[in-house]
Amino acid sequence: MRSLARTLAVSLALLLPAAHAHAVGDVAVEVRNESEPVLCAEKDNVTIKAISPEVRRFQIEAAHPAYIAGLVRDNWDADWTACDMTGDPAFKAPTPPRRITFYESIEYWLVGYTFPTFWRPADTTFKVGDRVEKGLHLVQLWKLGKDKSYEVLVVYPQDGYWRARPIPPEHLGYSSYGSSFLFGPIEQDGARPVVNIKEIEFDPKTISFKLNFKDGTSGTLRLDDVDENRMVLDAVLDKPVTGGKAFLALRSMYVTEFNNDVARIAVREPGAKGWREEALMHYSGGKATDIWMGRTTHSRHNTSSPDMVFRNFSSDPNPPKKPETK
Repeated sequence: MRSLARTLAVSLALLLPAAHAHAVGDVAVEVRNESEPVLCAEKDNVTIKAISPEVRRFQIEAAHPAYIAGLVRDNWDADWTACDMTGDPAFKAPTPPRRITFYESIEYWLVGYTFPTFWRPADTTFKVGDRVEKGLHLVQLWKLGKDKSYEVLVVYPQDGYWRARPIPPEHLGYSSYGSSFLFGPIEQDGARPVVNIKEIEFDPKTISFKLNFKDGTSGTLRLDDVDENRMVLDAVLDKPVTGGKAFLALRSMYVTEFNNDVARIAVREPGAKGWREEALMHYSGGKATDIWMGRTTHSRHNTSSPDMVFRNFSSDPNPPKKPETK
């Protein structure tokens, strides 16, 4: 009984904003569920979009699942059962595979990669100071933990997909990525939602990524905090995303309750006295000020992958002022 109570307490804690979070946002966004059933565990069939013509600022959180403390063994192996990828597009890289170290300090390390092939042509520019590279397929941000460095954030510049995770708990030593998120004006490329990015510039002083989108707008994604419980990212858009397009989306996979990267959704609806919680694939959409997407039971796929939270949606691009202390 005590174990069950403890698990429920942890779940509720992850649903609520962290103690260090900014003030609650002033905008309720439209939450649209465009998920579709599939049999292949390596295809992103889960799409949850956030839509608003007002939002300029919000937060993205990746938090360890409620059961992480009791997880003894992780499973991050790919599952190609019932998968047919023969129709997927693939483009050869114009240069040989390579690895580039953009930036390195005692605490942070930024590395870029070019692969032999990728599903889209690679034309996004990536900058760090005077260093300019084009054609990168993946950029990783590493952070020094208690004993070694851990990869905590990645971006695929060619389609605008990001993955985030906290520093792993000591008893595991490693934790999986799972769901991806999209930040910026979201477009469709065939069956996949994407963000078309012209240029990304990393600022080591603020640990932030400045994104110039191909539609002429821009945005910034800044690492606010990361530890062994959660990662918090501050996101700012120079202009709201209008025309019915989403400015934020979760991309993930769900095959069954025991084979997924995300299975449940909980939303705080405007004026509601409590959270609305249900199976993600059955969620019909609505309005929300906070959106949690994750798992409450173990999955055979990326068992330790984090829950994702979208929250603090605001029309004001400036951060709230901190209270003065005497």
